[in-house]
Amino acid sequence: ELTLVHSTAADILGLRGVLDTDSGAGDAGALRAALLADLKVLIGEFVSVRAAEGAALAEVIGAQVDRIDELLGQARDCLPARDAAAAGTLRANLAKLLDARDSLDETRIAQELALLAVKSDVTEELDRLATHITAARGLLDGPGPKGRKFDFLTQELNREANTLCSKAGYAPLTAIGLDLKTVIDQMREQVQNVE
Repeated sequence: ELTLVHSTAADILGLRGVLDTDSGAGDAGALRAALLADLKVLIGEFVSVRAAEGAALAEVIGAQVDRIDELLGQARDCLPARDAAAAGTLRANLAKLLDARDSLDETRIAQELALLAVKSDVTEELDRLATHITAARGLLDGPGPKGRKFDFLTQELNREANTLCSKAGYAPLTAIGLDLKTVIDQMREQVQNVE
């Protein structure tokens, strides 16, 4: 039968060679000199690898910003068809309401139409997306640390994409909004590697 024996710190320190400081004192000086001789080369290589990785990340993030910009253009191009479809639906529904005209309050109808127009307007969201795209390009081209700023920017981009999806009311525009969210999420993953 085997019995497990627990070693104490005193037991380990009592082993031969653990506390011997006399042997190899000269070796430490040689090791230190060798490490210091290679230190500048190692730091140079480290800085070079970081710069290359940063350039690669900038290229990936730049392509994602370009894709977001492309999707923004598609969203803007989609608006006339969306507005035409919404207008057709609205006309049909208004025709039904006007048939029941006797029981309707025209002021209330006007208020509801105005509310619908405000709720479905995505112009602000698209304009803010454009502003965030410009800011992202500025960050990519600018000096200094960018990680936190990009992280905040991806949150803002995602907020606008979410609002666009919730206001879309038109399947093709919703699909564009979902594509935006996908690209923004991919960009956020890359941004986590940026200092």
